[in-house]
Amino acid sequence: MISIIEQAQNFGDKTAIVLNDKTFSYRKLLNSSKTFAHKLLNGRDDLEEERVAFMVDPGFDYVKTLWAIWLAGGVAVPLCLTHPFPSLQYVLDDTLASVLVVSPAYKSILEDYTAARNIRLIETDNTSPVNENHDLPDIDSSRNAMILYTSGTTNKPKGVVSTHANLNAQISTLIDAWEWSADDQTLCVLPLYHVHGIVNVVCCSMWSGATCRFLPSFSAEAIFNIFLEGKLNVFMAVPTIYFKLIAYWESLPANEQHALTDCMKKFRLMVCGSAALPVTVMEKWKHISGQTLLERYGMTEIGMAISNPYNGERKAGYVGLPLPGVAIKLVDEQYAEVAADEPGEILVKGANIFKEYWGKPEATSEAFTTDGWFKTGDIAVVEDGYYRIMGRNSVDIIKSGGYKISALEIEEVLRTHSQVNDCAVVALPDHEWGELIVAAIVANSADIDLKELNSWLRTRIAAYKTPRTYLIVDELPKNVMGKVVKNDVKKMFEDKY
Repeated sequence: MISIIEQAQNFGDKTAIVLNDKTFSYRKLLNSSKTFAHKLLNGRDDLEEERVAFMVDPGFDYVKTLWAIWLAGGVAVPLCLTHPFPSLQYVLDDTLASVLVVSPAYKSILEDYTAARNIRLIETDNTSPVNENHDLPDIDSSRNAMILYTSGTTNKPKGVVSTHANLNAQISTLIDAWEWSADDQTLCVLPLYHVHGIVNVVCCSMWSGATCRFLPSFSAEAIFNIFLEGKLNVFMAVPTIYFKLIAYWESLPANEQHALTDCMKKFRLMVCGSAALPVTVMEKWKHISGQTLLERYGMTEIGMAISNPYNGERKAGYVGLPLPGVAIKLVDEQYAEVAADEPGEILVKGANIFKEYWGKPEATSEAFTTDGWFKTGDIAVVEDGYYRIMGRNSVDIIKSGGYKISALEIEEVLRTHSQVNDCAVVALPDHEWGELIVAAIVANSADIDLKELNSWLRTRIAAYKTPRTYLIVDELPKNVMGKVVKNDVKKMFEDKY
């Protein structure tokens, strides 16, 4: 039996999912998942790890489809609801999916493609009769369970294959570390084709018997209105969402601000991840909510590996301590462990680590050391026992004048300036220094004094012995920047110099 589904049998008529004021019990979820599993099997005994892609709206149908795929012996391949057709086609072609499940709204996008590829297309609201006379297959935990695709910042996205055992380790570890229980109620506002939304929110809540409410599309007003109902006690989001919630809260009259603050103080846990959390955002959120966000570190290939403690000090700017059952070490470019207080690449071992990159044995082999440690490509340093992420080795670590400099640290400094809304720090190649540090900013006003800002910044990063820093104001998206935007910024500067 699949562990998360076996756990769900303990919760019967308790509410599992809430969507648009409709409630669905665990019993309803289990029964519907089994019926849909038989529909996927279509008379077969076992899908035998065939890939089943699904493009399904968040909510009851999403979880039902995910569980049905697992119950039928298939491998779940969730698709992004907003990706253009070529991106969807890439995943379907790469996985050689034999079945595609869609919400009715997405049928027209892929109907012609599936017909041409002889892929079976099933709508979530299909009510045709199902033969349930035979048993569902027994699923060993070593079998493949899910393929999620990486962001593809350095090449085409890779399919990350996780087994049921991998997922069991990721989910059960977080339930213990963050003290999930059947009394919890959470809200899912995250996309459901990444680990954060699927594992940390949906799977953890379903495993523990909690209630998961779904908000199909982001709205700061809608989130706060749900908060004010007083039922939620767990919330997880990315820095961009907290940034937008703060901006919306600041636009409200004082009495509405106070009501929201009083409500949010009663939450037992609020988590942030998937991107670096600016200290300024963490501090503002604590001011308006009374909550110290729990920041953690993970990625598609490993689930969560490091976390600030649920009980204990949560340090701003740090991702915390290794989770139970997860081994971490920091190494240099030759994969030798670095000295204390020295930065190094994060290597990870544990039952949480993915099995392989789908159809890419060479990439899989390159991702691990000879003794089995997964190479994350992220650089960190340990300070007073807590891990601090310095950035992605390929994007955020600038090698200048013999020093490894964290672009994220310089961005943190820049964001504290009163005239800076946001920024992105990148590197440009240079014969003398190796790489130059370049900062692009989103300014509060057009008359910002770049000379003053440059001088101000240099005094604050002098400890890093950094070389010349360019500051150029340009029209950049006025939100928290991600890797794609950073790559665009780098290209902008390369074209200019």
